[in-house]
Amino acid sequence: MTQVLQYLFVYGTLRRDQTSLINHPLLADCIYIGEARIGAELYEVDRYPAAIAAESGFVTGELYRLPNPEQTLAMLDIYEECAAQFQAPHEYARSQHPVILPGQQPLSAWTYLYNRPIDGLSRIRSGDYCHNPLENS
Repeated sequence: MTQVLQYLFVYGTLRRDQTSLINHPLLADCIYIGEARIGAELYEVDRYPAAIAAESGFVTGELYRLPNPEQTLAMLDIYEECAAQFQAPHEYARSQHPVILPGQQPLSAWTYLYNRPIDGLSRIRSGDYCHNPLENS
């Protein structure tokens, strides 16, 4: 039986260290594919980002192939506090979304989107949490 490849898109604290280009420890066994983006809007919560699905913009991040998707996603669900043991409603929800790689067809990847109201949050209009300053909406 052939295993379907699974991917993960990250856009904030799980991105690679920009100086050393080393994967985040939770993604140590994942295979970095490259910079990618999703149709979404990006907001600043409290020194960490929150993306919400939207057709009006793009969020820049990184795409990874998951060699052990069940294990990796279970660890990330705990990190993002959206595993079953955390009280609902969760701040983030994991779901699959189309991801765009430069010059390639979109593919489906898991990502963690913000699951709470965005009222009062500042929008990051650049869509890139690591490389651009915060801008008010």
